[in-house]
Amino acid sequence: MNHPIVKLAILIAALIPFNLFSQPETVFSNMDVFELEWVENPQISPDGDWIVYQRRSMDIMKDRRQSRLWLIDKNGNNHLKLTSREVNESSAQWSPDGSRIAFISATEDGAEIFLYWVTKNKVARLTQLERSPSGLSWSPDGTHLAFSMHVPQSRPSLVSSLAKPKGAEWASPAKVTIRLKHERDGSGYMEPGYRHLFILPADGGTARQVTRGDFNHGTRPVWSKDGKTLFFSSNLNEDWEYDYRNAEIYSLEIATGKINQLTDRKGPDRSPVVSPDGSKIAYLGYDDKVQTYQINKIYVMNTDGSGNHEIVNNMDRNPSDIVWDEDGKGLYFQAEDQGEGKIAHISLTGSVRVVTTGLGGTSVARPYYAGSFSVARNGTIAYTKSSPYHPAALGMVSRNSPARVIKELNEDLLPFRKLGTVEEVIFNASVDKREIQGWIIKPPHFEPGKKYPLIVENHGGPIAGYGNYFSPELQLMASAGYVVFYPNPRGSTGYGEKFGNLLYHDYPGNDYQDIMDGVDALIEEGLVDESRLYVTGGSAGGTMSAWIIGKNNRFKAAVVVKPVMNWFSKTLTADNYFNYAHYRYPGQPWENMETYMKYSPITLVGNVETPTMVMVGSDDLRTPLSEGIQLYHALKIRKKETMLVEIPGASHFISNRPSQMITKIDHILAWFGRYE
Repeated sequence: MNHPIVKLAILIAALIPFNLFSQPETVFSNMDVFELEWVENPQISPDGDWIVYQRRSMDIMKDRRQSRLWLIDKNGNNHLKLTSREVNESSAQWSPDGSRIAFISATEDGAEIFLYWVTKNKVARLTQLERSPSGLSWSPDGTHLAFSMHVPQSRPSLVSSLAKPKGAEWASPAKVTIRLKHERDGSGYMEPGYRHLFILPADGGTARQVTRGDFNHGTRPVWSKDGKTLFFSSNLNEDWEYDYRNAEIYSLEIATGKINQLTDRKGPDRSPVVSPDGSKIAYLGYDDKVQTYQINKIYVMNTDGSGNHEIVNNMDRNPSDIVWDEDGKGLYFQAEDQGEGKIAHISLTGSVRVVTTGLGGTSVARPYYAGSFSVARNGTIAYTKSSPYHPAALGMVSRNSPARVIKELNEDLLPFRKLGTVEEVIFNASVDKREIQGWIIKPPHFEPGKKYPLIVENHGGPIAGYGNYFSPELQLMASAGYVVFYPNPRGSTGYGEKFGNLLYHDYPGNDYQDIMDGVDALIEEGLVDESRLYVTGGSAGGTMSAWIIGKNNRFKAAVVVKPVMNWFSKTLTADNYFNYAHYRYPGQPWENMETYMKYSPITLVGNVETPTMVMVGSDDLRTPLSEGIQLYHALKIRKKETMLVEIPGASHFISNRPSQMITKIDHILAWFGRYE
């Protein structure tokens, strides 16, 4: 006998078109930004059977990026949310036996450490901390967790506050600052105090501070094999505040609190990892040669600091996130190589092999290199798998199977959007004939033979690099009918130390000409309309955009986003004001004003005829508001077409909130549209 519900289901099925899930593709639009999801920080279990990862997304109601922890098996099945909590979760770490996952999560009291029991599906809060923890690390026997945390101190005061009458409303007391680094872009005024290391019982209890003194003790402690020692990177030199580029590897004897310095040189030594047998430490570092771009080398030493040596190789790329292989005969690492993220393995004798490519996809704004991976004891790797057509998916690769995607989070959105096609472009620099790489995005409904308007989008840094990654910002530009060109001129990362240092004491320099050479190559190809050129970029890309319109009048309009206009004022007002002398330009600004001003776009403002929008974030401490305003005011005085757009509450990462990303691109396109 047929059940009534079955009959109803049959009737409904007959009424639904066969192609329920097929619909006309529409172009990627600004509200689609709120629907994007991506994988971050995938952590594979010790046996390689499970992965816990951060599922990142955009919260349309709170206008924030959010993070939840999800669990999935190695075959892409049994996909489930780790907890029922609807708050930000991050920093997951498997216990050595794979039975528990420690993580950090938001609470009403701030960030705290939580524990999840895998087989029992139970979760518990372990801590009541004064400040937010970071750098979770399990002891080898799984009985304790180590982490680092800021320990506050009283603010300095020069005078005693007056006692105000009861009920009186007085202004806040004066804020006294005596530190070299006292503010940080994105968070503002830095609370006085120092970062220290703590140890916490894994079944809950009191977190015990194990370091002391007026020094910052690194961010992530690493346990010795016997669980009696912690290794960390820090700068405990007497002049640490001014010797800010230096760092050493230290060991801490937990029982006694004794700290031993294991490395000693001019330059940063960091990211220590202990070999599987506990006998060696690998770490990253370099001898500081005082130049613009310096790549890490991989070093190995015994756990007492003896036998220190570099693993010599010829890869000329910047390794990061080193992880020992299971037998202790080499290390895995990640590196950027010509616009692509790669995971590679290096033996202790220096032999390098690429394990997989396509690492990245977590910079969900512009197409920067950013991603992560983790390794199981059997050598299986979980990683963020990138593509120019979607943010980071969850990838896996092992000895017995090729790289594959086991979870894509945007299958409900991006297959139903017609995206612009991304293509690599290679051209030769007119300055020295060296090869320069870049990419273009064609409009979604591109017609061969038709000439399109061109947007040049310059990357920040300038010691940074774009790549073959998904970018919602650039796809929105392409959806508006533009060819979008994003080059990696000299000084970009991913092409070796020499290429990066072509900007040493010369920025902006011939990188300007590289960009113009790329524009000329696209014009010569017949792809773009020479009379419809537009230029934009943020941070160093904003600096370059201002430099370009000061050097030529080829562009119909420009949008200069969070630029440096004046290296003298920038260097002495930014949150990292102490970080430029000698490495970017010779000497301090007051010692070499001529050079600092020579490379400042404000000196070219008298040449600018291009209609220019200036865009800034109101809370930007990295390229302060005053930098962009200098350009706007200069153009207003000269009665040139200009507009100032200020994004309220935005830090240097002006696209951090999804609505900020959308309004940024909407304003850029609206400005360019005025001159079409």
